[in-house]
Amino acid sequence: MQLRRCTMEISASLDRDRGLRPIVARPVGRWAWVEGSIVLTLTGLLYFRVVVDLVGDWWSDPGLSQGMLIPPLSAYIAWIRRSQTLALPSVADNRGLFAVGLSSLVFIIGKLGAEFFLMRISLIILLAGIAWTYWGYARLRSLALPFLLLATMVPLPRVVYNSLATPLQLFASDVSANIARELGITVYREGNIISLANITLGVEEACSGLNSLSSLVVASALLGFLLCANLRSRLTLLLLAIPLAVGVNVVRITGTALVGDYRPEFAVGFYHSFSGWLIFVTGFACLYLLARALHALLDS
Repeated sequence: MQLRRCTMEISASLDRDRGLRPIVARPVGRWAWVEGSIVLTLTGLLYFRVVVDLVGDWWSDPGLSQGMLIPPLSAYIAWIRRSQTLALPSVADNRGLFAVGLSSLVFIIGKLGAEFFLMRISLIILLAGIAWTYWGYARLRSLALPFLLLATMVPLPRVVYNSLATPLQLFASDVSANIARELGITVYREGNIISLANITLGVEEACSGLNSLSSLVVASALLGFLLCANLRSRLTLLLLAIPLAVGVNVVRITGTALVGDYRPEFAVGFYHSFSGWLIFVTGFACLYLLARALHALLDS
């Protein structure tokens, strides 16, 4: 015991000589849990209407339905990583209050401007700020992936969505029409309208690829966490999800054109409805293979 005390005194003396202050992990007491419960209750009351509207968008818009899977997925990832998170010291950090203040500012701006995206994304910033304030930066970093996944559940602002959807519509229409011509199909394209011999197809916003992109980005984050070992391979997989989403969407439109030239009733019926799920499964399978390849190349 005497030797341990001397060692601690020498270490503290060296830290003082170097101008350093030791970080002391403060245990979470009973009152801290009470404070945390009060804060979370007030957060729930403040954001109740925001969350209800968000869930309503997921339920009514098929292109946003993947958002319903993200909260339980984020909670599951946080749960299976709980041993690593709780092994880190719980150090109250007042710097987290800056994130809390930022979330409040973003919420107020969104409320005054009737911008749903800002109000919704402020909830994620607030939760991260609360975790930072009560648990410290180290534990916040261990929860980075669940918080990033939660951010993907918030739909893009309509202005941003429209500015991205139109170029993607035109790009997918052009590439799909060119591929169909190379396959021997007579195609005339004007903007996002593809005219065939027996049917005319319109590439709508839902076919722009943005919905596939959001789904595959979430899938890439999950596969990167499960199959890749370091940050470099995970970020590479996340970046590869972007061209992959555009590519599988081009395949879907090209397939619709080929089916429509052969049997027009199939192009607007069962195939059109089923192809969305088929393309997502194909994209997920490609992501899985890419994750395996990146693990072998970058994690070894």
